[in-house]
Parts: sequence; structure tokens; C-alpha cells
Amino acid sequence: MISTESKVLYEQPYTYAARFEDAHGTNPEELIAAAHAACFSMAFAGTLKRNGFTAKEIETNAECSMESKDSGYEITHMLLHTRCQIPGIDNDTFQRLARESEKGCPVGKLLEKGLKVDLNAELIEP
Repeated sequence: MISTESKVLYEQPYTYAARFEDAHGTNPEELIAAAHAACFSMAFAGTLKRNGFTAKEIETNAECSMESKDSGYEITHMLLHTRCQIPGIDNDTFQRLARESEKGCPVGKLLEKGLKVDLNAELIEP
């Protein structure tokens, strides 16, 4: 079982089957991906605000890739997908601010120390 102090995660199943098979529960990769997506969304909202934009919607998810290596398993890649609705922004500015936000995201900074992180940003027209 895994729990957090905030009780957001409370006695969640945490087993080999939950990690590598289809059993109910969570795993570290899922938690890292969720933390990265949430952190990026918050960083992006802040970057947008500092640049005079307010998002109507920021939806981010992350895909965490893991491979079997000689020494066990290794997280090899993180891909963020963000879809945003931001009135009054052009795509070039949107892409620039999205990349700036990824560089300022604390979780992203941590992951980039040893992991390739890519960002796929999609602007939704209002």
C-alpha cells in the first residue's frame, strides 16, 4: 500500500501486478507522470499570466516510457501533451511560452537531469 500525508492517495494498492500487469493500483511511473503534467500546467498558467494572457483551459497529460535494461527497468522518456484554449494568443507566442514554461517547471527540471523530456503543445481555437 502507498499513502500520502494529504490522504489524496490513501492505502492505494502498490504491487508488481499493478506496476507491470493489469491489476488495480498505482505505480511510481504513473505518479511521476501525474506530478509532471500538473506541475507543467501550473507553470504554464503562471507564464501566461506574466505575459498578459489568461487561459480558459489548460489540459496536460504525460506519457512516461520505461524500458527493460540489463540492470532492471529504466524510465527513458517523458512526453507531455498539453491542449490549451487561450484567447488572443498566436501559435508562435503560444509555442514559445509553452517551451519557456517547461524549462521553469520544477518537476520538469528534475526529470531533465537524467531523462529526455519532450513537449507537444496544441492551441485550441476559441
